[in-house]
Amino acid sequence: MERHEEVGQLLADPQVLGNSDQFRELSMEYARLQPMAEALAAYRRIEADIAAARELLADPDPGMQAMGTEELARTEQLLAEREALLHQLLIPRDPLDERNIFLEIRAGTGGDEAAIFAGDLLRMYSRYAERQSWQVETVSENQGEHGGYREVICRVVGRGVYSRLKFESGTHRVQRVPQTEAQGRIHTSACTVAILPEMEAIDKIEINPADLRTDTYRSSGAGGQHVNKTDSAVRITHIPTGIVVECQDERSQHKNRARAMSLLQARLLASAQEKQASAQARTRKLQIGSGDRSERIRTYNFPQGRVTDHRINLTLYRLADVMEGDLSELLDALAREYQAEELAEV
Repeated sequence: MERHEEVGQLLADPQVLGNSDQFRELSMEYARLQPMAEALAAYRRIEADIAAARELLADPDPGMQAMGTEELARTEQLLAEREALLHQLLIPRDPLDERNIFLEIRAGTGGDEAAIFAGDLLRMYSRYAERQSWQVETVSENQGEHGGYREVICRVVGRGVYSRLKFESGTHRVQRVPQTEAQGRIHTSACTVAILPEMEAIDKIEINPADLRTDTYRSSGAGGQHVNKTDSAVRITHIPTGIVVECQDERSQHKNRARAMSLLQARLLASAQEKQASAQARTRKLQIGSGDRSERIRTYNFPQGRVTDHRINLTLYRLADVMEGDLSELLDALAREYQAEELAEV
């Protein structure tokens, strides 16, 4: 890949080495391109091996032909595998995949049994986190009267947490006989799960000078010997947002401009943080749904020992293992389905 080679050369440039920000960005880009470059190089080597195998097939010696037939079958299989890998690498990577997450579990329909099931889900995810060497930190909890949680929020920290758990958002339905059920009847309860990527704190806003319109005017005052006879007051308009700030406190236009820019920076920062909080709230609302039994993404049926993911029509008859945190088969299947859909769009 030309870009991979270009970035590699740039990383050896003394000017880039002296610029820590540029070096870091190029290093990250090089790391992202590396798997694709390696896979493409391997693909081309296999193509050359196939061409060599076909030459053997054209040899008059039967022994060489047999060797060519065997080699062609082997290399064509390798080529198919490498092609599948290249297709997978072409899928745009979710920039949030490496983020930590906030895991929110809330009891929905089902009263005490829903709260108990919320506790079971937290235990399931915690066990899976242990298998991945992730850390689980409780942020807040509201315990149920008979066990479990009405609501529990945890922060899960580790490598690739969001990439593995991002498909868990939605309503999880449980079918089982509650411990409090004297008649032995199966009850259906539900909990909602929300997987929210931890966003980086916005602490700085880059302002493009081309987005600014600056006007100067004579500041108002009471007059006297110190009356301002120059256009020292400054008004700055941020064109994309329409935010206007002005400053006329200082006699120096330079100082007024600096103060106005500082105020504009603060207002844009507050606006960006407000939008981020609003977006996170919308994401949470979309993910948790109403908690109704009918809005289910997955059903955990204890009498039959099965778990069914309704989005991909996958049923596993190993519910006990799943509840102990063995989620790999479910999560892998969901990831494959997602990749297939993304690849189809590509």
